[in-house]
Amino acid sequence: MSGLLPIPEARANILSGLSRLPAESASLTESLGRRLASPLKALRTQPPWDCSAMDGYAVRAADAGAGARLEVVGEAAAGRSHAGAVGAGEAVRIFTGAPVPQGADAILLQEDADREGNTVAVREAALAGRHIRRAGLDFADGETLLETGRKLGARDLALAAAAGHPALDVVRRPRVAILATGDELVSPGGEIGPDQIVASNSYAISAIVAGEGGTPIDLGIAPDEPAAIRAAIARAFLEDADILVTLGGASVGDHDLVKPALEAEGVSLGFWKIAMRPGKPMMAGRRGKTLVLGLPGNPVSSIVCSLLFLVPALRKLLTGADHAPELLAGVLGRDMPENDRREDYMRAALTHDSSGVAVVAAFPRQDSSMLRPMSDAECLLVRPADAPAAKSGDPCRYLALPFPY
Repeated sequence: MSGLLPIPEARANILSGLSRLPAESASLTESLGRRLASPLKALRTQPPWDCSAMDGYAVRAADAGAGARLEVVGEAAAGRSHAGAVGAGEAVRIFTGAPVPQGADAILLQEDADREGNTVAVREAALAGRHIRRAGLDFADGETLLETGRKLGARDLALAAAAGHPALDVVRRPRVAILATGDELVSPGGEIGPDQIVASNSYAISAIVAGEGGTPIDLGIAPDEPAAIRAAIARAFLEDADILVTLGGASVGDHDLVKPALEAEGVSLGFWKIAMRPGKPMMAGRRGKTLVLGLPGNPVSSIVCSLLFLVPALRKLLTGADHAPELLAGVLGRDMPENDRREDYMRAALTHDSSGVAVVAAFPRQDSSMLRPMSDAECLLVRPADAPAAKSGDPCRYLALPFPY
């Protein structure tokens, strides 16, 4: 494609060929961060019977007025109910969570009663229904508790367990192969030559994939040799990757060898120059079911491109729905010059004024090779293409950071 492709058009093109991945069963301990593939319905009623919310005595409210004396005829504890019924003038010692015995309609708090042997004296009247959790207070058998597509957190897993589920129907994790390329790259801890740098991009991309519920597959670093790049790309397909992400070599210079290597391995590419900064050089294509994203080699460019394109692709595979990053409203924290024809994603600080309005101040230096400002950033200020100069206090849009990974 010629010219600069707008971000929404590029994202729509990427998402158009994707659909939700199939479901699989996973144990509760394996379901954290996974997406539900079908609604979660309760397999039981919770609580299954009326139970006491407090320690005290199960009584009949009509018998438990102030000054009354009742005979204690038994005891009920959590996991151990009282077999008989509560009759006139009787009480059953009861503890939190225990089933309320038949005949009782109130709980006399232990601090409102004086116990002497098998007799309890009522100091403050027990009211009908008070301190009793009714059967089904939390949920009923067959009730829908969580909807399809829910990303499961710790609270959700507790709810699923309480509802009787030992395993859950979840969407298969997307498999994402990640390949860094370039003679200049060395893994952290490796011996660095005079013209080399430490590879960092793949660690950020792997974290993004894992944070979204996918499985990152590290293909390592391929040198700038066509055969080596092709061999690494072929491994991605052997690994049955749903997405292949290449890092570096996404432009069209003499040393940018990724595009011809992808095509030689059967990938059908649309070569894009995206109307964005950072991240203009980017490739996207497919081979069979596998989406291929060729991201720029600059660290910040690859991270921003991942947030704008890889994350929506992962969410489409996990939910079946199109997702675009949510842009929030704020005001500028400093003056900004006019922008050119590329939409700009600028690392920025985020504060709030006395009225709670978000104040977004772009960092003075925005070079796409600089990771420290990316780590320090609390948001990305989004400057539209061809935006005019703007003053501090003018409205703006921003993408919140940090993401939950």
